[in-house]
Amino acid sequence: MKFRSYDALRVLDAVAKRLSMTEAAHDLSRSKGAVSYQINKLESELGFVLFDCTDSGLVLTDAGRSLWHVSQGALAQIDREIADLRGPVRNTITVGALTYFAARWLSPRLTRFFEAHPGISLRIEPISSIDTLDRTHVDLAILWGVDEWPNIPCERLLTLPSMPTANASLAEHVVEVGLENALHSVPLLSDSSGDAGWRAWHEVAGLRYEPIHSALTIPDSNSRVQAVIDGQGLALWDDLVAPELQDGKLKALTNTHLLTSGYFMIFPEHRMTDSTNDFVSWLRLEASAA
Repeated sequence: MKFRSYDALRVLDAVAKRLSMTEAAHDLSRSKGAVSYQINKLESELGFVLFDCTDSGLVLTDAGRSLWHVSQGALAQIDREIADLRGPVRNTITVGALTYFAARWLSPRLTRFFEAHPGISLRIEPISSIDTLDRTHVDLAILWGVDEWPNIPCERLLTLPSMPTANASLAEHVVEVGLENALHSVPLLSDSSGDAGWRAWHEVAGLRYEPIHSALTIPDSNSRVQAVIDGQGLALWDDLVAPELQDGKLKALTNTHLLTSGYFMIFPEHRMTDSTNDFVSWLRLEASAA
């Protein structure tokens, strides 16, 4: 039977990012009931379950996660193709950002930007690392890092100390075997800095960096948060995962923080228009207020 519910894939994306029907409904400007109905209808058409309801909230099933990852890439490709076919739009800024940062820090603040600059449009392009900039056409990028990238025009936007995190089950394992042993036996999930973040944290902690070899690579930052919740490994996270820390989905493994980590604005050469400069100035103000 031919699949027809393509619009429902965007609803799936919203719910998978938030793991909350209520928050997804807010993002989509729909009612919670409408979002729940769309997910139930999609599951019925697909013939498999996308989410499990647990005491701590929604959790993606393996099938749901697989479909979400595939649909994310496909929908992003469609959006890019449509934008390219439409051609450049006046006063449109393309911002490359980690999905995690875009959803948790940038998106909740954008209303203030549009109120201050009604003539400027934004296009948020998901990126995962500095290496992907060569394959994207963005006016500005925002990535997590430990320090500025050499020979690349950039500026620190936010300093957010980070620490190793795990889900409750792995956190118990860390207590049993000790943090240093766990760091050598449990996969350490990388981030947009590659392994620079983990190397820097180990140096601060006075530990040897000897990670276990793991085949698991998760470029998308939102998916990486979920991977830690699912027990796939340990990852460095900052205050943007406060909701998961508060409800127990994630556990901080130590009080040793990487104090130099944060988010950087990266400026591709020859792409700084007046509109981009306005957006950068606004970002600086929001960061200083935060």
